[in-house]
Order: sequence, then structure tokens, then C-alpha cells
Amino acid sequence: MTDNPKSLSSAPVSPEAYAVGGGSKETAHPPSVLPPVHLATTFVRDADNQYTSTFSYGRDDNATVRELEQALARLEGAHGPAYFFSSGMSAAVCLLLALGPGAKVVAPRVMYWGLRQWMKNDGPRHGIETTFVDFDDAAALDATLAEGTDLVWLETPGNPMWNIIDIADVAARAKASGAKVACDATVATPVLMRPLTLGADVVMHSATKYLNGHSDVVAGALAFAEPTPLADETRRIRAGMGPILAPLEAMLLRRGLRTLHVRVERQSANALAVAQYFKRHPAITEVLYPGLPSHPGHAIATRQMTGGFSGMLSLRVAGGEAKAIAVAARTRLWTRATSLGGVESLIEHRASIEGADSPVPRDLLRLSTGLEPVDELIADLEQALTDASTEDKS
Repeated sequence: MTDNPKSLSSAPVSPEAYAVGGGSKETAHPPSVLPPVHLATTFVRDADNQYTSTFSYGRDDNATVRELEQALARLEGAHGPAYFFSSGMSAAVCLLLALGPGAKVVAPRVMYWGLRQWMKNDGPRHGIETTFVDFDDAAALDATLAEGTDLVWLETPGNPMWNIIDIADVAARAKASGAKVACDATVATPVLMRPLTLGADVVMHSATKYLNGHSDVVAGALAFAEPTPLADETRRIRAGMGPILAPLEAMLLRRGLRTLHVRVERQSANALAVAQYFKRHPAITEVLYPGLPSHPGHAIATRQMTGGFSGMLSLRVAGGEAKAIAVAARTRLWTRATSLGGVESLIEHRASIEGADSPVPRDLLRLSTGLEPVDELIADLEQALTDASTEDKS
């Protein structure tokens, strides 16, 4: 028992404790451990025709979604607003559209393929031009920035090669040129990395993944370091286009946040164990995981990530594309499916998903490590590799 219980009540609540506790239970009516779900799509005006409740229509705002947004802002250390969307793509696209026609964007060559395709094919139709660069080449980045840039888009760790970008360094370069910085931190989550504290202006999440964690909600999110016109314009576009998150999905996602820290910590530990086991395996030519000292971005990842390196890794299989697909087909515990960040372990031949112009090596398998016992996950991959090799010899 503490000698001074009063000191506990006045102590600041950590983001982790806030995420677990629900955040708004003190103000819930009736008082409850979990915040209520608000399903209303429209709200009553005051007698003077105003909305002192600040809620008017469900496409613009919702109390359940707003509480979720406050929780994410707290987790990310955001002093500006956080907004949730109906998907990660809608979150990213609304932000890009908020830049306006004529905007110039810089993005990494290897990143989430869906957004890369939008930037490449759809962005120009809206007057948004994207230049793809190798962020390891500082001279090339500086040269591109010197030509005029409105937004630098980062993704780190970068899907599916798990490239690491030095957020603080790029943010300093970008801001010196007058550009803002947005970072897709889906894989790291606020548990392992908080880009806003490293100089980013906006952090983005495909909340379908780790933030939710149970493969039953599609959602996206943005959190802004400060209140800015860009944040206001993003909200305005969300209201106009309508991709706000529905309240039932917001409730499920809020539930996911309550276990985010323990899930990510276990998934990161499992991924590291898998990476260490297969790093010298004769059937694997390369393990891509920033937690390994052999990874080219390991030093930067160690500096800007804390508590782990995520649950994502990739294996390059000896024997090429056919062997990689054969290995994935023979796993029993790892499920062949797209997506990542759920409690279940997934495996995917990524290049065939992304198409002919994918920069992903054809021998690469992307692994999303779940919460299963790690020795069973390793044994399952081992038997799949053995079975695929045995079939080759028969």
C-alpha cells in the first residue's frame, strides 16, 4: 500500500494506461467502464437553431469516433487533431487531396503498393505529382526537394522490404525546403515509434492492422502534430466525401487499442525470434527484419524505435518464386492471406499480389507474426521448407 495515495491521483496517466482504461469512463452516462456506443446519425438543434452539443450529422462527426480520435492523439503525442476514416487508403488520399491541385509530393520507391499506385496513376488526375526516390540517397532527396515540394511522404518500416528511413533527418531536410512531412507508421504503431516527436507533421495508420488487431475492422487514421490549415482541410474533405468511420467499427477499434501494447510487444518478440532462427538457414537466402544487426537500417531503427522492431519480417527463399509459393502453400499454422497486424500469423507471396511492376523480389515471402507460441511458428515454417524441398527432389 502506498504511503501517499493522493500522489497517485495527481500523477500523469501514461499513454499505455490511457489506452487500457478507456479514457472517458469518468464522463460516461451512466458511469461505465467502457464508453457507450453512439449510433445516432442526426442530432437535435437548440431552440435558437444552433448546435451547442457540437454534433449535427453523422457524416461529419460522431461521439464514439471522437473518443477514439482523442485516444489516438494521446498515444501519438499529437497536439493537433486526430481523424479516423473508413480505410487507410481513404485517410492517405484525403490528406493528399487536402494539399490541393499543383501539389508536389516525394515518396519512397518501396512502400505500400496500393497508395503507390494511387500516387502514380490517380494523383495526376487531381493535379498531384509524386516523385519516387531512394531515401538512402541524401543527395537525390535534396535535389528533389530543391525543385519544390509540398509534402514528403515516409513509410518506415517500409512494406514489404522493411526499409528504415531516418525520420528526424528527413524532417529537418524537408522543413528546410518548406515541405511538410507525413509518415505511415502502420507497422511500428505508437507503441514502438512516435513520428510526431521526431519531426513529422502528420502520422498515418492503416488502423485495420495493429491498432485494431483482430482482422474485423477496416479503418484508417491521421494524427497531426499541431492544429494547421492542412488538418482543417483534411477534415473538410472527409466531411464532404463521407469516409468517416462508423460508430460500431469505432467501438471495435477502441477495444483493440486496449490491448495494443501487449499485442505489439509479443508480436515483436515472436518476429525477432523467427528472424534469428532463419537468418542462417540453408533454404533462406536473406531475412529482412530491422531488429537484426545485419539489416542496413538497424542502427537507425534502434535509435527511433523503442521496445521492439514490429511483428513484420520477410524471408527470401532459395529457389526463387516457385519455391517461395510452394513454401507458403505448405504452412499449417501460418495462414495464407493478405493484411497484417492481427493476432493470427499470416504469410503471403507479396510480388504476385502487387503485380508486374512491383519492385518486390519474386522470391520474397511477407510474414505477419501473430500471438501463437513462437516455437510452433518456427516449426511450421521449418516443415514447410522441408516439404517443398522434398517435393522438388521427387
